Amino acid sequence: MTIKMLVAFDGSELSKQALAEVRNQAVNAEDKEVHIVQVANPAGPSTFAAVSREISKEMAETLEGDMEEVKKELVQEDYRVITKVIVGKDNPGVAICEYAKEQDMDLIIIGNRKLGNVKRLFLGSVSNNVVQNAPCPVLVMK
Repeated sequence: MTIKMLVAFDGSELSKQALAEVRNQAVNAEDKEVHIVQVANPAGPSTFAAVSREISKEMAETLEGDMEEVKKELVQEDYRVITKVIVGKDNPGVAICEYAKEQDMDLIIIGNRKLGNVKRLFLGSVSNNVVQNAPCPVLVMK
C-alpha cells in the first residue's frame, strides 16, 4: 500500500512536528511518499511584476535549500520525498488544497499557529482554510 502525505512546512516548530508525525502515519505503509510544501507570497499588491518575479525566484531558491536539509533525513528512511515551493499565491490555504488535489494526496499534515480571535479575523487561518477545503483528511498539529 502506498501512502501520499503532504506536509505544509514553514520552518516553525509546529511544521517540524508535522514532519515528525509523518513517521507515525506511515508506519504500516509499504511505499511512503511525502510532499513537503511551502507557500510564500513575496510581494504586496503594489509591487511591480518584474520585481515580484525576481523576488519570487530568489525566495524559491532559498526555501528549496532549507527544505533539502529536511528532505535528507526522510530519504535515508526510505521515503520518497518531493519538495515544492509555491510562490505568489495570495491564500496559502487555497494553494495547499489545490496542490493536494492535483497530486492526489491521502493526508495533509499542517501546524496551527493558534492565532487569537482578532488576528484570525484579519489574517485568516491557513490551517482552518485547509481543514474546510481539503480534498483529503487533514491532521492539525497543536
